[in-house]
Amino acid sequence: MVFRFPKLIFITLAILAAAELAFGQVANNTTGSMPSIGDLITVIDKAATSKTEGKDWSTPIKLVIIFTGLAILPSLLVMMTSFTRIVIVLSFIRRALTTQSIPPTIAIMGLAMFLTLFTMAPTFSKINTDAIGPYLANKIDFDTAATRAKDSFKEFMLRQCRQADLTLFLQMAKVEPPANPMDVGMHIVTPAFIISEFRTSFEIGCLLFIPFLVIDMVIASVLLSAGMMMLPPVMVSLPLKLILFILVDGWGLLAKSLSLGFK
Repeated sequence: MVFRFPKLIFITLAILAAAELAFGQVANNTTGSMPSIGDLITVIDKAATSKTEGKDWSTPIKLVIIFTGLAILPSLLVMMTSFTRIVIVLSFIRRALTTQSIPPTIAIMGLAMFLTLFTMAPTFSKINTDAIGPYLANKIDFDTAATRAKDSFKEFMLRQCRQADLTLFLQMAKVEPPANPMDVGMHIVTPAFIISEFRTSFEIGCLLFIPFLVIDMVIASVLLSAGMMMLPPVMVSLPLKLILFILVDGWGLLAKSLSLGFK
């Protein structure tokens, strides 16, 4: 299978533009707004080329931008998608089962990654239709494509973001709440989305802990009443928790609940 390197470059730069965590732009009517990704590209373009050299960037600058984007890409994908909530919940369930390193961390990360691809498929499809396709067909320029990709990510994050968290960061940024939530800058939406995902994942984790904690307490009480104080309760409760988790099809229910939580 041939790897389409130009498409990877665009996706990297588009997601980097969508993040705008360090250089997101506030609403257009806000004073002191931060520079947008288009402004930064214009600055690099002006610094990298001269009037006599045309508009093509030099190869070293292209490589620096590409590898910088690839280095930042994993962090952006983790913090701007459903990955954070999924991996935290999966870690909670492994902790609640007290199986220590079973499933192994690499399996947890792999499941979280593919569940992320599944839940983010509508957003990625929209980016491909509205941004990547027209850009590769030379129907729009990169700035327009990056803006459309940014809006798709922003729409997803706003759907999952709690209003209280978004209001908190608007107040800290001293920005008036706009009439349209899509007018909020990405440098405000992104941290609000991350905080909301942390809260939601911890709430789910606490609810998952309760039935397994009840089993541990019951087993510990039975062993204590039977005078078997030298037998660790975990050794007895672990098989019971595993059997309960298997009988209720725990992994299937967990994957279904996590996936439907982003619809």
